[in-house]
Amino acid sequence: MTVSSKIPATVVTGFLGAGKTTIIRSLLEKANGRRIALIVNEFGDLGFDGDELAHCADPACSPDEVIELTNGCICCTVADDFLPTMETLLARNPAPEHIVIETSGLALPQPLVQAFQWPTIRERVTVDGVVTVVDADAVAAGRVAQDEAAVDAQRREDEALDHESAIEELFEDQLKCADLVLINKTDLIADGHLETVKARIGPDLRDATKTIAIAGGDVPIAAVFGLAAGAEHDMDSRRSHHDMEGHEHDHDDFASFVAEGVTAASLDDLKARVAAVMADPDIYRVKGLAAIDGKAALGLVQAVGPRVEVRFVPADGRKPGLVVIGDHHLDAAAITARLKG
Repeated sequence: MTVSSKIPATVVTGFLGAGKTTIIRSLLEKANGRRIALIVNEFGDLGFDGDELAHCADPACSPDEVIELTNGCICCTVADDFLPTMETLLARNPAPEHIVIETSGLALPQPLVQAFQWPTIRERVTVDGVVTVVDADAVAAGRVAQDEAAVDAQRREDEALDHESAIEELFEDQLKCADLVLINKTDLIADGHLETVKARIGPDLRDATKTIAIAGGDVPIAAVFGLAAGAEHDMDSRRSHHDMEGHEHDHDDFASFVAEGVTAASLDDLKARVAAVMADPDIYRVKGLAAIDGKAALGLVQAVGPRVEVRFVPADGRKPGLVVIGDHHLDAAAITARLKG
């Protein structure tokens, strides 16, 4: 499938208070009947932004079109939450015409973009563009957010985050990953200060990145959608501080296969085998069904990193099989043998 025939996805990032939600609402109001699915990844358990969007007056953002991820950093929970969410969206009939993802602003955007290379996603969706929203009023005053202390406190309180970077570095990473920067709240700054803002963010922008100055979150939909960046195929130019320090997530260049014929003596036996396989750092995820001796029901497996969950589910005519996703160097035969015990 060519990039042009894939479902485009727009990633919107920026710190709390920059105006992401207002901008997204503006885009949805201008959708003109286009089927847009929205994924909101907000800090904490309340999911305030998603709730606000779900109850806006425009039918384009009806509650059943809003899918919220409320357990923290999207890059740290990407295999556990984001991928199943995307798979659910892609299974809809009709499928969305465009997907918008609002990140928490506390997470690095780069790993999220890389996640579009996962086998179940990359054939059907492409990152049309990464849009970073900047608070012009804050940047003109020498800050990266209106309340930097509050943003930093939120980041440190989120146990899902494992990033020790200063918020200035997170801000720079948002800029480095962007295809488009929306300089918002320009109505709040004095004449001439827009150039100050542009001078501050300019050194962190890639050559191809465009900037648009806006006020009140109002931006033409044609300026945001249709960038055709294919960002997931252009990660080398978007490297974050985290990547430069040698801690790359390596979510691109994946392989997957189905381990068939796996039968375990019990759920505990199945869990132990899967956990042993997941100890291999080159294996990112195991999911699917396995047969259990003497049971008509099947064992359902969901494994991501150190967390392995197994439980009984009705067979309902389904065939056992465990999908293994990991690095492209995986030895399918050896891993299958280990799963078989």
